[in-house]
Amino acid sequence: MSLLNNLISSLDRTPAASCADGAACSTAESTATIRPVYDVQETAEAYRLTVQLPGVAKDGLELTAENDELRITGRRSWTQPTGWTALHRETPVAAYELVLTYDNAINIDQTGAELRDGVLQVTLPKHEAVKPRKIAVA
Repeated sequence: MSLLNNLISSLDRTPAASCADGAACSTAESTATIRPVYDVQETAEAYRLTVQLPGVAKDGLELTAENDELRITGRRSWTQPTGWTALHRETPVAAYELVLTYDNAINIDQTGAELRDGVLQVTLPKHEAVKPRKIAVA
């Protein structure tokens, strides 16, 4: 039973105290971050990264590539309605942050990204030197 109690206490996702009384819940004030769910798929031409960022709008999204790291930060803004009391909140008030390292196989200058309905799709094209080639046999 103690394992279950530990699990339940670790899943406590009540809203932060700074969100009380109808105040805006800003994730910039919070230092806690959540690692979002993501998936990487590889094709012959590129890597396709899919990141789940529910509640994040384009203006709250930041993608940076520096020192062989791709950093994705998503911030949600939410205003608690006046007179509203949360009994349970499925998502905590925190920013998303995902840091992935990459090597020289990625052509970071041609990277493309699209955010739609809380799902971020990032295309990371491969350099020409690492793409598979067909070799003719003489």
